[in-house]
Amino acid sequence: MRKPFAIYHEHPDWFRPLFAELERRDIPFVRLDPRAHVYDSGEHSSPYALVFNRMSPSAYLRGGVQGMFFTVGFMAHLERLGVPVVNGLNGFSTEISKARQLTLLESLGLPYPRSRVINHSSKAVEASEGLRFPVVVKANIGGSGAGIVKFASRDVLVAAVEANQLDFGVDHTALVQEFVPARGGHITRVETLGGKFLYAIKVYTTGESFNLCPADICQRADGVELVRAACPIDAPKTGLKVEGYTPPPEVIAACEKIMQTAGIDVGGIEYMVDDRDGKIVYYDVNALSNFVADAVNVVGFDPFARLVDYLVARAK
Repeated sequence: MRKPFAIYHEHPDWFRPLFAELERRDIPFVRLDPRAHVYDSGEHSSPYALVFNRMSPSAYLRGGVQGMFFTVGFMAHLERLGVPVVNGLNGFSTEISKARQLTLLESLGLPYPRSRVINHSSKAVEASEGLRFPVVVKANIGGSGAGIVKFASRDVLVAAVEANQLDFGVDHTALVQEFVPARGGHITRVETLGGKFLYAIKVYTTGESFNLCPADICQRADGVELVRAACPIDAPKTGLKVEGYTPPPEVIAACEKIMQTAGIDVGGIEYMVDDRDGKIVYYDVNALSNFVADAVNVVGFDPFARLVDYLVARAK
């Protein structure tokens, strides 16, 4: 009997298209729940042909905070055993630290919003000095837009600090970062697979919502309704609109370099054009990246088919 793939995840809906593609190909797989799991640190072999890490940094919003730091140890354990791990220790460590993402971008000489990293609310106002308002305060571990609050002025930020209203999330670390107005009212999300460009989309947003999960998007930019196969049937429509897009070659090369350096096998990078000066800024690196809803209708092919092709090749 051949060993199964293990899909390590906690969200109940996001990965249904992946499971469907695995079942269609008759590839055996099991689901592992990071919120309640056990492994033997002394074992010398694994029952899995491959482990695909789909742990989400937003799991703490769904009662899964214990899985986040557990995953760091589990990924190290699997890699010691020599199990093929997709989005392993290095990639996941980048996923769960926006501060580390900034260090990565800086090391590659890539532009990003001006930022300061703090670990106590008493430092928030000091950290904002020299930054252009509005600013956002972002929890270091977020996901799905969680833990991001926009402040229009220094006075508003001071009031929030004095009222003890800042929440730095599960690791008590946060970014104070310039809020970048997106030219054209959209951001661009680049998806990569195996460290290579897969596709890109423009996501049109009001600029007031920070949850831009591509699986939640309702419409193409031309108004065509999208089938959100990775969401619950009763999920509310977000009002986001999307269209397929091919970025300039230098942007594609930069995104590939980010992912290859970070060790992220499957992921997405978000960037925008700063409307204040017309320059590109990269601002989010995602190892848990959900493919866009109704991808065939948006980008012209099924990324889940290519994803499973990649998993099969990695398992070999």
